[in-house]
Amino acid sequence: MAEVSYYTKEGLEKLKEELQYLKTTGRANISAAIAEARDKGDLSENAEYDAAKEAQGLHEGKIAQMQETLANARLLDESKLDVSKVLALSIVKIKNVKSGATMSYQLVSESEADMKAGKISVTSPIAKGLLGKSVGEVAEITVPAGKIEFEVLEISR
Repeated sequence: MAEVSYYTKEGLEKLKEELQYLKTTGRANISAAIAEARDKGDLSENAEYDAAKEAQGLHEGKIAQMQETLANARLLDESKLDVSKVLALSIVKIKNVKSGATMSYQLVSESEADMKAGKISVTSPIAKGLLGKSVGEVAEITVPAGKIEFEVLEISR
């Protein structure tokens, strides 16, 4: 069984829009490439045709994967979430105990993760270490560089 993923309203809409694009414009572009390659003659020795057909297969695979992701997507009502503990969709302000550096992250699903926007996946080592923690608690998190201690300063939605 596929894993259930939790999304914000914006993230779920973005996923639906991308799937719709792949099903319409994406398929049309691939069909045009196949037709153009087919018009170039003998299909048995036509590398362009083979490449277009392979691209079609990869495209259809991506559509199937996105449909499965969407079927297992759940929309979280952020207004009903507990703000006393770090949960999926929490915005958490943390401090590196050793260096004193502070940062804020929102814990989102893998497909919504965007480090530049301050959104990290709930499956990342830092997010996993923070889940369930309350303000004032220290989480010791193992990352590729070693162990880091983060103190939870603030939790919001």
